[in-house]
Amino acid sequence: MSDDDQLLDAWLAHLRVEKGLSPRSVEAYATDLVRFAVFVRQDLQRGFCDIEGGDVASWMIALSKEGLAARAQARKLSALRGFYKFLLAERRVKNDPTKLVAGPRLPRKLPHVLSFPEIEALLAAPETSTPRGVRDRAMIQVLYASGLRVSELVNLKVTDVDMDQGVLVAFGKGEKRRLVPFGEVAREALSLYLQTVRGTFTKGRAANDLFVTHFGTAMTRQGFWKLLKRYALVAGIDRPISPHKLRHSFATHLLERGADLRAVQTMLGHADIVTTQIYTHVSVAHLQAAHARFHPRG
Repeated sequence: MSDDDQLLDAWLAHLRVEKGLSPRSVEAYATDLVRFAVFVRQDLQRGFCDIEGGDVASWMIALSKEGLAARAQARKLSALRGFYKFLLAERRVKNDPTKLVAGPRLPRKLPHVLSFPEIEALLAAPETSTPRGVRDRAMIQVLYASGLRVSELVNLKVTDVDMDQGVLVAFGKGEKRRLVPFGEVAREALSLYLQTVRGTFTKGRAANDLFVTHFGTAMTRQGFWKLLKRYALVAGIDRPISPHKLRHSFATHLLERGADLRAVQTMLGHADIVTTQIYTHVSVAHLQAAHARFHPRG
């Protein structure tokens, strides 16, 4: 077995054992690195430890000339970065040859959003004549009114909500804390749930989770995903839906109605406003549609 093969096997073992990646993910990384190994041996006639930044750039150019899609190129570069990070930690190389290599420019996908009539139908879908319906309507109302991630929603505690002020505390990526308003309609739905339903689910037991199942345990991401899909069918929404689509809809609808981009960034918990700016593309489409419909020369 060559030195390169031993290094590759050691890295894949690291991914399996220490990183806990699935066999499928490890196999994908192996495929990417084997392809790079072929390039190194056949085109450069060198080993992994002799590679420089220009060699990595040459590989990326070769992949592009082969017609490989930008996202596939980016994935292979990401795999290579991880491999050389490992080799640095193991002191098998002195420098990371991928450090200064820029990845391919990826086309940004516009988020798919629900129309306002679709949102209205979805919010009205849970029947408030049943305890579960009261809870489900409160959850969907809060999600759309606040733009939370689904993980942030199901991890909310009772103590995270200020009903008097109509704001909640969300803990986002990296446990960053932010205050998010959730509006009067969602507050009414949440108040009904807290006053009439939550106590029957917890059966008087101490529980700090805001949204609980009928067993009194915390609602899970998977559980909420399933109930959201069920209510989408009730609402007549015949296209794929997810909790994140409500987050996209929240941001887009705010911007379409004139909200400040910085305010939306804060509410979403984005560290960089560039991440939030993708929603302005959707808003521009909305403005273009309005211009085409109403302008005399549209």
